[in-house]
Amino acid sequence: MAETVIGVIGGSGVYEIGGLEGAEWVAVESPFGTPSDAILTGRLGGVRMAFLPRHGRGHVHSPTSVPYRANIDALKRLGVTDVVSVSACGSFREEMAPGDFVIVDQFVDRTFGREKSFFGEGLVAHVSVAHPTCPRLSAACAEAARAAGVRVHDGGTYLAMEGPQFSSLAESRLYREVWGCDVIGMTNMPEAKLAREAELCYASVAMVTDYDSWHPGHGEVDITEIVATMTANADKARAMVARLPALLGAERASCPHGCDRVLDTAILTAPGKRDPAMVAKLSAVAGRVLGSA
Repeated sequence: MAETVIGVIGGSGVYEIGGLEGAEWVAVESPFGTPSDAILTGRLGGVRMAFLPRHGRGHVHSPTSVPYRANIDALKRLGVTDVVSVSACGSFREEMAPGDFVIVDQFVDRTFGREKSFFGEGLVAHVSVAHPTCPRLSAACAEAARAAGVRVHDGGTYLAMEGPQFSSLAESRLYREVWGCDVIGMTNMPEAKLAREAELCYASVAMVTDYDSWHPGHGEVDITEIVATMTANADKARAMVARLPALLGAERASCPHGCDRVLDTAILTAPGKRDPAMVAKLSAVAGRVLGSA
């Protein structure tokens, strides 16, 4: 049995969590750059926790400038086993109303200005993201959110756009009516892909703030209304997080869905051809498999 360490990545409106015993902001160095902010560490319900504000305290990073690789690498270096992503999103579905949470299980990645992998020339790997979120961790998030009084939707496809602008009406209709997406946001990609490469269980909790621009009764996205809903959602997110330690427990067995073993068959570069500098850079992300090569 391994120790459970819950990593929470807070999106827009979620810049801290309370109630941590021994709370301390820790600066973590990463070979992939500087993370979005220091990481708040401590214990909640007897379980170790690490909280990282995705945009930094004060919201200093745009969706494109978020240092996704450094963030995931830093969490892995702190021993995190389970990553819970909370983020604001727009909804393409009438029933997924502002204030609701959607437990995302699929993504369409439309981002284009971001580094999407830890691997590359000198050390090549291909992981599957056919099922990009962890069902076990996602179920725990859904249960915790419902216990906190949140209306929760199990499953949904998240369209990740580059931003920072919101969608045009034509784009919104395309994503909703043709592509069949359920929610839209700017930050879960490449985050989910990187968490998979780092062999971390990953769950995405999308907090609905608006109906994007497709809804005839709501018109275009209103940032004032979004901020008001986002503030209420942040309180719900903290209430959800507070219930996760009791559901996940202080110890965990190997992930039944294989999230913590995806690199077993993913690395293609032969041991003798691997770039030593890349091997060193990936010490946290892939040290489990590279150390035994």
